[in-house]
Amino acid sequence: MKTYPVTETADVVIIGSGAGGAPLAARLAQAGKRVIVLEAGPHFNASDYTPDEIEARELYWLNERLSGGINPQAFGGNNSGTGVGGSLLHYGAFMPRPDPRDMMLHTETGMSVDWPFQYNELLPYIEKVEAFIGVSGPEHYPWDPTRHYHYAPPPANSAALKMRDGCDALGIRHADGPTALITHTIDQPHFGTREACVNCGACHQGCRNGAKSTPDNTWLPLAVAHGAEIRADCVVHTLETDQRGHITGVVYRHKGRDIRQNCDQLVLSAGAVETARLLLHNGLANRSGQVGENYMTHISTQAWGVFDEDLRPNRGYPSLTITEDMMRPKDADFAGGYLIQSLGMMPVTWGSLVARGTTRRGPELARTLAQYNRSAGLGIHGDCIPNPNNRVVLSDEKDALGIPKPLITHSYGPNELAMHAHASKLLTSLWQAAGAKDIRILDRAAHMIGTARMGTNADQAVVSPYGQSFDIPNLWISDHSTFPSATAANPALAIMALSLRTADAMLRQ
Repeated sequence: MKTYPVTETADVVIIGSGAGGAPLAARLAQAGKRVIVLEAGPHFNASDYTPDEIEARELYWLNERLSGGINPQAFGGNNSGTGVGGSLLHYGAFMPRPDPRDMMLHTETGMSVDWPFQYNELLPYIEKVEAFIGVSGPEHYPWDPTRHYHYAPPPANSAALKMRDGCDALGIRHADGPTALITHTIDQPHFGTREACVNCGACHQGCRNGAKSTPDNTWLPLAVAHGAEIRADCVVHTLETDQRGHITGVVYRHKGRDIRQNCDQLVLSAGAVETARLLLHNGLANRSGQVGENYMTHISTQAWGVFDEDLRPNRGYPSLTITEDMMRPKDADFAGGYLIQSLGMMPVTWGSLVARGTTRRGPELARTLAQYNRSAGLGIHGDCIPNPNNRVVLSDEKDALGIPKPLITHSYGPNELAMHAHASKLLTSLWQAAGAKDIRILDRAAHMIGTARMGTNADQAVVSPYGQSFDIPNLWISDHSTFPSATAANPALAIMALSLRTADAMLRQ
C-alpha cells in the first residue's frame, strides 16, 4: 500500500472506510486522486473472524452512546461497527433494493420527505454496486421482473423454509432475498480468491472465506491498488478551516498522539451518529440547523415462534426468504410499507434479544431460552417518518478524547406505531399458519439514518443532492446521514450507490 507523508496535502481525506467511504475512495483513486482513508477501528484479517459471538464483539462500535426517548435504541452490533470495512464487517448481507415509491413518499401520501431525485437516477449505480461486489438472488424476482442477479442464492435454512410455508398458506408471494454474498468461488480484482459461501450462519461475526461482500474484499483493495492509503486506528476529532470557512485538514488521535493531515477536500463517511457528532463538535456546516436532526431507524418488529421439530437457527444463511407484498398493504392505516424476511440467529444474540424484548424472567425465561433449537423468526424493515423529536445532540458527558458523547433520542410516531401493529398481527398469522407455537412479538429498531439530510434548499438541508455541503464547498458527506427518508430497504446498497454518485460529482468539479 502506498503511504503519504503527513506533511503532504492529500487531494481527498475520507473519514470512515465502510459503505459510504470505501466505494468513493476506490472511484477517486482510480481517477488519480491522492486519497487517504482514516478509520477509527483496527485492520482485521479474515483469520481474525470467529463464529464466537463474544469474541466477535471487537467488530462492533462499543464506544458509549447515550440513548433516550420513548423507544430508546440499542447500539453496537445492532447497527454500527468498527474496523477497516466499517459496519459491513458484521452486517447480515441482506441487500434489497429501495422501492422507488419510498423515495417519493411525500408526493404519494403527503407525509415524510421526498428525495431530491428519483429512483431511476440511482438505479445505474445500484447495478454497478451489485455487479462489482457480488450479490446473489433468484432468477425471477416477483416484484421486479427486469432485475437480474449475478449469483444463484444460497440454500434456504429452516427459518426460510418455514416462512415459505406460512406465506403459501396465506397467499403471500415470496422469493429468495437478495444477499451480498457469492455462491461460487471467484477471483476478485486486486483482492484475490473469494471462496463460495459455505452456509455457516456466522455472517454477523465476519466472514472467514470472503464470501460475504464487504469493503475489505471489494472496494478497499481496488482503492489501494490505485494509490489510496488506508490508516487504521485513527480517531478524527477536529476539522480545521481557514478564514473563508473552507476545510484545510483534520486532526486525529493515533496511538495516543494527535496528528494533523491537510487536505483539499474532506468526505465524512462516519455514519449518521458520528458524522453529526463531528459536525456539531466542530460547529460546522449547520447554517440550516439540520445537523443531528431527522434521526430515523427502520421499524424492525420481529416474531419468534417454537416448532415441534429441531430447526437449529444458527445454521445456514440467516435471512433468505423475503416478501415485498407489504410494501403497500391494501388494509394499511399508515404511509409507506415494510418488507418481511426470515430470521435465523446465533444463540447469544438470540438470548439477549429475548431477554431485552420480553417481560419473561426467572424460570419462564429459562424455559424460553431452552427452546432455542426449535425456534425460528420473522422480521420486518419498515419505513420511518422523519420526526423533529428524534435527533442526535452532544451530551454533557465526555469520552476519553474529551469529546462530548452523543445523545440519541428515538421515539416512534403514530405512523410507526400503526405499522408495528399491522406487522405484529401479520407476522403472528404467518407463524400460526406455519405451525408455530408460543409466538412472541419483539419490538425492535435497526440501523441509523438521517441527521445530515440532502435536499435542494440550503435552509432545510445540510448537503446538496450529491452530498456537497451547502456551507462549505470542499466538504462532502457520503453515508446514510444524508437520507431524507429511511425507505424500507436495508441501507447498505443505497449508501454504496450514493457513494459512487458523489464520487462522480466530485470528479466533475
